[in-house]
Amino acid sequence: MGVGFGKYGFLAREYLELWDEKNEYDKWKYRIDGIEVFKEYLTPMHDFIYDHIYIGNALKILPDIKHEYDLILLIDVLEHFDYKDGVDILDACVKTGRNILISTPKDIGYQGTNCVKCRGTHFENKYETHRFQWEARHFKKYNPVIIADQSNLICFIGEQAPKIRKKIKKREKSELKWRIRNRFPILKYPYRIIKALLK
Repeated sequence: MGVGFGKYGFLAREYLELWDEKNEYDKWKYRIDGIEVFKEYLTPMHDFIYDHIYIGNALKILPDIKHEYDLILLIDVLEHFDYKDGVDILDACVKTGRNILISTPKDIGYQGTNCVKCRGTHFENKYETHRFQWEARHFKKYNPVIIADQSNLICFIGEQAPKIRKKIKKREKSELKWRIRNRFPILKYPYRIIKALLK
């Protein structure tokens, strides 16, 4: 949603279709659609990458989409909606997609006329205005997996959430062990002794 320059459609197409070199270059097997409210962003590249791009407000488009998607990307999108509309978007996404990946800035910042983040002032796109600062608590009803990141709030919602949550916990546990081993190398000796005694 909010295809913009088409970066995520491009990456999805590359990794789903071409990465293993089993598919022909333009004989796509997967459906990749997009929604874009600002049609001036669209180029001929979008026609090649996407199966279909719906043009207009996602709030009006999502209820009429007949396809069910494995994954919906809301990357740098939600901050452009106020809270109520954002929740309506999320609810519609839950009905349309089995999984949803959300990334929104932890600090939407100030948008002045010279703000680089605010592309609306540069591309004359009123939809680029940041309207709401999303926080983890706003996604609580969707039972999200929150993925650690310094500058963005990243949430995963959907069928695969338990699997993602398990993988993240496993990775965090592995990273913690690595940190402890590297910061306190002397601890490996008592650990080995205790482990040997428990056998």
